[in-house]
Amino acid sequence: MRILVCVKRVPAPGARINITADGQAVDTAFLGFTVSPHEECAVEAAVQLVEQHGGEVTVLTLGPAEAEEQLRTAVSVGAAKAVLVPIDASDWDPQRTARAIATVVGAIEAQDGAFDLVLFGNESADSCGYQVGIRAALSLGRPMVNGAKGLEIEDGHAVVKREADAGIERYRLPMPAAVGVKEGINLPRYPTMKGRLASKKAEVVRTEAQAGEGGLRMVQLQRPPERVSNVQIIGTGPEAAPAVVDLLVELGVMS
Repeated sequence: MRILVCVKRVPAPGARINITADGQAVDTAFLGFTVSPHEECAVEAAVQLVEQHGGEVTVLTLGPAEAEEQLRTAVSVGAAKAVLVPIDASDWDPQRTARAIATVVGAIEAQDGAFDLVLFGNESADSCGYQVGIRAALSLGRPMVNGAKGLEIEDGHAVVKREADAGIERYRLPMPAAVGVKEGINLPRYPTMKGRLASKKAEVVRTEAQAGEGGLRMVQLQRPPERVSNVQIIGTGPEAAPAVVDLLVELGVMS
């Protein structure tokens, strides 16, 4: 089984995001970067499937040269090959990104054969566009389900489970197929020391991709207003018990 996972280099979740003075980019001076959490789960899902059914995992990213670090992280937990599509800009619009990915995937498949599965994150942690995977799958002519919280292989089909208001939806996709993985489908493993050492020696293949700009254009980045919470200490020790009771009565928890 051959599985390709598309990942993205994003600011570490929980970090304070500052915007440059012109509002056109994220100030990365003091930011750490990581693999987008949904895609981290996609890498784990791919590695688990290969452990069960055999084969290999290839990880691909479109980004700056520094994104090689995220590719090596994926290699350290079980990916066999890594492909970097270098771009000069900090980010491409979803349409252009999807075209580039489809072009690179098509070129790899023409040389080495089709991937049984192409996995994406449900959405990237920075832009949250929900578009790249679906657009790339359409360009590749593959059936796709997004928001996967379960993924198995049965009789040449990808069986995808997705949460819905009415319960669990279940899909059977004939392979080759594409799946958008949602965070929570699994608990990604930590890389071992052996894996980290091996990832440093792994070859990261660089390949160019030509893709025209899409119809989306970033106008300006804006920080949302910060939420301020006030904390009031109503007392300490046993002496605070009456104040706690009064507060519970005020909230309607007690009468």
